[in-house]
Formats: sequence, structure tokens, C-alpha cells
Amino acid sequence: MASLNDIRTTFLDYFSDKGHAALPSSSLVPRNDPTLMFVNAGMVQFKNLFTGIERRDYSTAVTSQKCVRAGGKHNDLDNVGYTARHHTFFEMLGNFSFGDYFKENAIPYAWNLLTQEFGLPKDKLLVTVYHDDDVAADLWKKVAGLPDEKIIRIATDDNFWSMGATGPCGPCSEIFYDHGPSVAGGPPGSPDEDGDRFIEIWNLVFMQFEQFADGSRADLPRPSIDTGMGLERIGAVLQGKHDNYDTDLMRALIEASAHVTNADPDGPGNVHHRVIADHLRSTSFLIADGVLPSNEGRGYVLRRIMRRAMRHAHQLGTKDPVMHRLVPALVTQMGAAFPELSRAQALVEETLLAEETRFRTTLDRGLRLLDEELAGLPEDAVLPGETAFRLYDTYGFPLDLTQDALREKSRSVDVEGFETAMAEQKRKARAAWAGSGETADETIWFDIADRVGPTEFLGYDSETAEGQIAALVVDGKETTEAGAGTPVQIVLNQTPFYAESGGQVGDTGNIRVEGGLVEVTDVRKKAGVFVHIGTVTEGSVKPDSSAQLMVDHDRRQMIRANHSATHLMHEALRQALGDHVAQRGSLVAPDRLRFDFTHTKAMTPAELSQVEAEVNAFIRQDGQVNTRIMTPNDAQKLGARALFGEKYGDEVRVVSMGSQDGSGIGSDGRTYSLELCGGTHVGRTGEIGLFKLLSEAASSGGVRRIEAVTGSAAIDHVAQAEAVLNEAAGLLKAPPAEITGRLRALLDERRSQTQEIADLRRKLAMAGGDGAGGSEPEDVNGTAFLAQVLSGVPGKDLRGLIDEHKAKIGSGVILLIADTDGRVAVAAGVTDDLTSKVSAVDIVRAAASATGGKGGGGRPDMAQGGGQDASKAPEAIEAARALL
Repeated sequence: MASLNDIRTTFLDYFSDKGHAALPSSSLVPRNDPTLMFVNAGMVQFKNLFTGIERRDYSTAVTSQKCVRAGGKHNDLDNVGYTARHHTFFEMLGNFSFGDYFKENAIPYAWNLLTQEFGLPKDKLLVTVYHDDDVAADLWKKVAGLPDEKIIRIATDDNFWSMGATGPCGPCSEIFYDHGPSVAGGPPGSPDEDGDRFIEIWNLVFMQFEQFADGSRADLPRPSIDTGMGLERIGAVLQGKHDNYDTDLMRALIEASAHVTNADPDGPGNVHHRVIADHLRSTSFLIADGVLPSNEGRGYVLRRIMRRAMRHAHQLGTKDPVMHRLVPALVTQMGAAFPELSRAQALVEETLLAEETRFRTTLDRGLRLLDEELAGLPEDAVLPGETAFRLYDTYGFPLDLTQDALREKSRSVDVEGFETAMAEQKRKARAAWAGSGETADETIWFDIADRVGPTEFLGYDSETAEGQIAALVVDGKETTEAGAGTPVQIVLNQTPFYAESGGQVGDTGNIRVEGGLVEVTDVRKKAGVFVHIGTVTEGSVKPDSSAQLMVDHDRRQMIRANHSATHLMHEALRQALGDHVAQRGSLVAPDRLRFDFTHTKAMTPAELSQVEAEVNAFIRQDGQVNTRIMTPNDAQKLGARALFGEKYGDEVRVVSMGSQDGSGIGSDGRTYSLELCGGTHVGRTGEIGLFKLLSEAASSGGVRRIEAVTGSAAIDHVAQAEAVLNEAAGLLKAPPAEITGRLRALLDERRSQTQEIADLRRKLAMAGGDGAGGSEPEDVNGTAFLAQVLSGVPGKDLRGLIDEHKAKIGSGVILLIADTDGRVAVAAGVTDDLTSKVSAVDIVRAAASATGGKGGGGRPDMAQGGGQDASKAPEAIEAARALL
């Protein structure tokens, strides 16, 4: 019996041999279709090829695409486990032609694969075609030899596919397998078509028209092929099963569930095992593709699937978390075909364990309260919506879980009443927000958030995506269109752009719509929505438009590097200075990082060198940067550090990097840096490149500030420093290694020469040979008065000269005026025996004023001041004489 892994390989190899490019499955999170929550068909990753927006180096392809249907219009969640063919996760086998071949090849390819490679009996197969597709009908007769009664013409949209209201479209041809008359049901198109006898196993889409808004169609210049065959369905047929859950892969997961729950796989709890097996696949693959549980968007759908599986495990009587123990069995079954699952195994197990541990507390409490509420109601009564909302709002028991629990009791909930209670809560929250000091025009963001919901951030693992413009704001008001040159604020349903938060600046980049382009210069978060701030630079933009979103890659990469370096530096500071170090603010920009931290004194050069060396050591370690989601309490128990000024909700992202033992793994107990952080980071520390400290200084009382650069900016900084060093070496005519010694010798020589010059100037001044005046005093009104105008003597030397003159004349008044490089210094001295008659302060002020200066001060025996014009020195001397 061929396994599902064998069937997948046979399919891929069959089309590879026919020249198709065998491509890996794309992520479950679509980057090219903002209308989809998850990838739900094989053609999603090729959408832009079909529409002609994109070209690649191949024209045919084959894939086994991971798909999830658990939200939006494709939501099979409530049926999973209760039917034979409903899944939240499934694989879609598909072959594709992008203008290469058409029906004449697609039909023979499919028929030969089914009947020759897979060996299905021809008499068990029948097909449908769109009612007017004579070409397909004739090909089925020619290629397969099918009679008319096995080529069923269907006139409904079931056999006509379209990408949307406009765009590529075309007829379908579905292939069915007949399980025989022992199974109830009729062929497609019959009144009994919903029975299980005839099972669709493959759908061939012939993309040959373009649909226009007025309803008309035109032939596509390059018709294409898109096919889809569910691996689980074809696997059940090939393995002789009528139930997808009886295939080898699903059976292995069901038995693994039975083992960890100690419950019979085929006993009364068989539905529980089926739910667990299916949900294990969808949750594990979603986590592996970067989706983590949260209270909104894709993360909320993931959490809903996880908790549904966990509740079914609880119903099997398990007392401890079990979902994480099933991951190895899944990796064994599917890890070879999907290596991303193996790579993320540790993260998947940890996420499931943390979620189930937390959920069991909610589940036990919620089910108990639900039973208490039901006990007070008549047996056939609907659970009031207000009660369901109280379970959700107060006890964290979500509506879908209440509905699931009531379904097993054949009861329901008043959903309308629940929504009314929810609306009332939002009204109160909005009133509280409006009164919190926000400006009046900011209420528009609350209106938008209430209407469109929070923005889903895709930027942790992507810099490009498609989004849909949910609101367009100009001058504080929503508008229907904005033209070139208009400053705009745009809200999207999902975005890879990071909104300024936690010290990390917002992203920049472009938003491109059909017929328009917006240059994004900043992104801010307001009332739960990401507001993209920018200007329309081409054409115009409108709400509800699909948009290509492109973050500036180089700028984002520099921001990521600086942010991750900040985490490493934070820990390095603690290692160098002590556990008192705590973050007190930060800036993570593309060109630099700034980090404020608690410390009472300047860091020494040795401490700075230690921090820089330690950060670079962990950069060279090139360890993986890991992110986990957990409660704040669990994160703190693990040792994660919270950042100052941040507000944390029920769940936090915990970022870890670096390994103490050098392994680069960074697992618990050996992790170097472990912090709560919602920002973007590098994938491995080696991507930071180089870390270089620029400065360390006081920021405020007890807080120091470090600025640093990383990557190319750090390399540029080192290069500039090296250039200066080499230039200095050239001027000194010495190797760089000898510069310090040569500079020290030059400085010593300069100090010696400076002292020698000062001594000579002093001797010259004392001799009276350096400027106006003389070395002998004159008699002014009975007082000895010595005045000199000196050139080239620094003002700081005047005090010493005055002391020497005092000693020389014994009794008298000295006035010195120095002109050095255009700066005028004035100093006066009075011997002690004369200070009761005349003050040096008065002498200085009079002289300084005469040269255009102001003020002056000191003691009665010694004072100094400054002037403006040395040519006024004679007037200054005369002013001093006048005082005497």
C-alpha cells in the first residue's frame, strides 16, 4: 500500500519528469493576497503569475501546497472530526501552466497519472465539465474513452472558477471516484450528489477568459492551467479507505494521540482523537510559518484551533498538557517533506506546552461556571448572550469555546445578545479613551479601529506583502480619494511596516496600488491600528484598494541590527557594571542606537572596552535569535528582563540571543540575553556585523547614556578613525604603533618649550622691554605707579608678573595690559600698604572700560578684567592715573 508520503512523491516526480519546476510549498501566511487569512489553495503563490503582474524563469510548475481552512469564508473548523473529509489542514497537489500548455495536455496528464501511475480502475472514474465546454468533453472522450454518461455537464458556478469579480476565470473539469453502490449517494449534478458514493478527487481549472466589470469576457492571450487534488482524498482512495482519517498518516497521529491520552483510538472518544490529529497538523505548521497565538487576526484563529484540540484532550481525561508530546510523531510523518517543520520543532513544542498550561486553568474554571449557569436554565433554553459575554470578559472563556461546549449538549447561545454586550463594552472603552487627554481629532482612529479591527502585523518575518486599504485619511478626515502631492494617513488590514514603539522607529517604504504610489515616511500606532504616514507621489489612491507593501529593506536591516545589538549591550553592561543596571530609555534608528541606563558614575575606558568586546564576541558567535510568546509572569520566571516604560498585556514576546557556553543555541539556562520585546530583530546575531561604541555620558541624575553604531555604520566609523590614524602617522613619520610614544615625546617637548617661552616673556616684561611703559615706576600724586603694555603674554601670566613687580617696588600700584592674538587682558595690583587708599578693582574697571571692556573683579590688592581694543591702552593707563 502506497503511503501518503509515497503518493506525494509520485505526484511531484510525475510532473517533474514532464518539465515542471518542482517548487516548495509557500508559507501558510499569504504575502500576495490580502483577502486571504491563510493559503487555502495551491494556486495562491502563483496568483501574480496568472494575472501577469509577475514573470519567473519557468512556465510550468508542480507543488504540494500546505493549506489551512479555519477562518473567513473557507472555515471547516466546526465540522472537523465529525466528518470523513473535513480538515483544518490539508495538502493540495497541483500542476500549473502559465501560458505554456492548456486542456490538450492537462487532461492527458491527469488521466495517465490516475490510471497508469496510481493504477486506479478506469471504470471507477467519471468527470464533469462546464456545460458549454465542448473542447474538454471531446478531449475526455478521446483521451480516456469515457462515454457521454460519465462526462457530466454542469451549468452552475460549481464548474466555473474565477479569481474575483474581475480578472482571470475559466471552466473547470472535476474528476470523481465512484465508491460503488454500497455507499449512498448519486453522481454530481443529481439530487443525491451530497452523498458519499462519488468523491471528487481532482479539479482541473482551465483559465481562458478575462472577466470585466460589465460582465463581459474576452479570451486570455495566454490561457493557463491550475489544478488541485487533495492528498488526503486521493490517499484514502488509493489505500482503499472511505475516510481520510483512516489513511496511514492520519492513523499514525490518531494512535499517537491515543498513546499520550491512554484512550482507545477507536473507542467512544474516537472523535476526540480525530480532532487532535487534525488540529496538531494545522497548529504545528502555522507556528512553523511564523504565526503565534494571540487575541487577534491569524494568531486568534491559531489559538482557537489549539484550544479546541486541547479541550478534546481534556475530554479524554488528561490531567496534564499533551499536545506538545505529539509533535515528534508529526515530524516523523511529515518532517522530510516539509523541513521547516523539523527546524521549528522546539518552538512548536514550547508554544503548545505554554498555551495548554495556561488554557487548562481557563478551561476548568470556564466549564465549571458554564455548568453552573446551565443548571439554572430550563433544559431547552438558549444560554443568554450576556452570560456568554461575562464568561468571556471576566473569565477569559471565548464565545467559540462556549458554543463548542454547548454543541455537545445540543444547546446554543444567544449570539446577538453576546454581540450587544460586546458593543456596549466598546462604547464604554471609547468614552474612557476620549476622556484620557487625547486631542479631539484623534478620535477618528478609534472610529476606524472600531470599524475595521486592529492591524495585523506581518513584519516579524516579511518586508513585503499585500494589504487592503481599510481607511484613507487626509487633514484629519476620511476621504474617498487622494491625488499626487497629497499628504495622507493610511490604515491597512495587514502590514509588514513596523509602527514606532518601544524606542524602535517606524518603518519607511512604499505602498503601491493600481494607478498610484505612496511614499511612506513613518508609521505610528493609534487606537490599535497602524497609521502609515506619507505622501501620494504618483497617481491617486482610494480605500478598499489592494496594495503592494514594500518596506525599505536596507533601512529595516540596519534598524534590526541596532535593536539586537541593544539587547546584547544591555546584558554586557550588567556583566561589566553590576545587576543595578536597568534600561531607562532607548532609541533604535537606522543610523545609530542610543541606550539610557541606571549608573551613578562615568564608565572607565576599561569598562567600555569590556562591553564592546563582549557584544562583538556574541555577534561573532552567530547564534540564532529566538522569539517565544508567553505570559509576563512566565517570562519573568524564566528570567526575561522587562524594558522600562513598556506596557505589557496578557502575552509578551520574549526574545533570546547568545549562548553562555558558546554553542550559539541560546537555550534556557545558557541564554545570554533574554528580554521582553515587541520589536524586530536579526535572525542570527552575526547579521549585526560589528558593534562600535561612540560615546558615554551623563543623561540625567543617576542615568548614563551610550550611543553606538553597528554594521556598515560601525565599519565606516572604524575606517574614518583609521584614516585619521594613518594621516597622523604620516605627519609624524612613524608607524601607527609608535604614534603614542612619538606624541608623548612631542608633548613633553612642547611643555618644556612653552615653559621656557613663558620664563623669557616674564624676564622681558620685568625688564620693561616688551611694549609701552617701562620697568621703573612713576610718581603719581605721591604714589608709585608702574604701567606696562605687553604683547604675546597670556592673561593667566599677569598675576605672577604683578607679584614680582610688587616685590621689586615695595610700595605702589601696578597696571598691566596684555594683547595676545587680539584678546586684551587687564590686571592691576596694589601693595598691602596702599589698599586702604586705592583698590585694584577700581583700577581694573577704569582701565578695562577705556579699552571697550566691561566690569572686572577681584580683591583690593589684585584684580583682573578684559578689554576690547588694545590700541586704547594709553587711554587705559591715563584712566588709572586719573584715579590716583
